[in-house]
Amino acid sequence: MKNKLLKLYNLPLDELLAEAKKYTFEEFEFCSLISARTGKCSQDCKYCAQSTRYNTNIQTNPLVSIEEVEKTALESKKNGAVRFAVVTSGKTPDEAKDFDKILEMIKVINSTGLKSCASLGILTPKQALKLKEAGLKRYHHNINTCRSYHDFICTTHNYQDRINTCRYVKECGMELCCGVIIGMGENIEQRIEMALELAEIKPDSIPVNILNPIKGTPFENYFDKIDEENIIRTFAIFKIANPSSSIRFAGGKKLRLSEKSLDLITKNCADSSIVGNYLTTTGFTPDEEKFKIKSLERKLKTV
Repeated sequence: MKNKLLKLYNLPLDELLAEAKKYTFEEFEFCSLISARTGKCSQDCKYCAQSTRYNTNIQTNPLVSIEEVEKTALESKKNGAVRFAVVTSGKTPDEAKDFDKILEMIKVINSTGLKSCASLGILTPKQALKLKEAGLKRYHHNINTCRSYHDFICTTHNYQDRINTCRYVKECGMELCCGVIIGMGENIEQRIEMALELAEIKPDSIPVNILNPIKGTPFENYFDKIDEENIIRTFAIFKIANPSSSIRFAGGKKLRLSEKSLDLITKNCADSSIVGNYLTTTGFTPDEEKFKIKSLERKLKTV
């Protein structure tokens, strides 16, 4: 399969996109998030502005209030989101002793009519079960990169920790959102590895982030590690390798892609998008995202 995907990756771009287009979903989905706890993370992921090991001068905050989560969720619903995620920094959800409060946030999100999501770090089986019991619909936990490249990206936890969390989530019966960050120095073969490893995991959603090099991190000068054509090709390969998963536009697209590239991916490869701002970076406004979907004649999913 690896050789087949490599051959597809190197097709003329229009042929590759035509193949990916066969698998795109009929409806395009919006989701949104709140950075519910920002910064002061103990881990050493080289791309991350939230690590305490790097001087990135981001604004940090402890866990926000339940009222703030509800307010932001309702705004997201008004802007067309179908799902809403609580996202916290840190290796594990209980690193700041606030797991019980997060469980209450999940219940509040569900009460708005949105589908609740959470991204809280590495889980234990017990934590995964508690999230399920609180009503969490989908858990997000990226592999970030392929197994063969993981130790270059991070040394404070390993690739298997991430795989285990994905397994616990699925064993509890929750949906799984699991994606990557591209442009971190990986080669084409390693991007194909990511696609195949995700195919083994079988996530419901695969967010594809494009590295936004943050000043102060080890990757602050990594703007040249992937160009636009290879970004497009990677999205296409991810869709082909994971036809049943929603390929989701995530961080970096506003900074790293031209209008033409955005159109090509949205029309031929992507099934969904995170709208609004991300964790420490900004994105397109919901109105800009809606205009894009309409202009490309994609049908938008509603609550």
